[in-house]
Amino acid sequence: MNDKIFFRIKEALEQAPRNQRMAELQIQCLKYADDLPSITAREFCETLNLKPSYGTEFSKMRNLTSRLKSAGLDVTKL
Repeated sequence: MNDKIFFRIKEALEQAPRNQRMAELQIQCLKYADDLPSITAREFCETLNLKPSYGTEFSKMRNLTSRLKSAGLDVTKL
């Protein structure tokens, strides 16, 4: 299952305009945070061939997901 998720994330990042890739990464992290609970930020970056510094964004978005969902965010619409 994780392979499919990572494929979708990678595809979304590749299709995003260059100046929108960070925003797309953040959206994808929010979208799939609940599906990747045991993945570390390091594993996330290594799997997607991202710089290790992007792990911070992954961690931030994972931490925000529960708060945003309780405020009404529907991640299926992302």
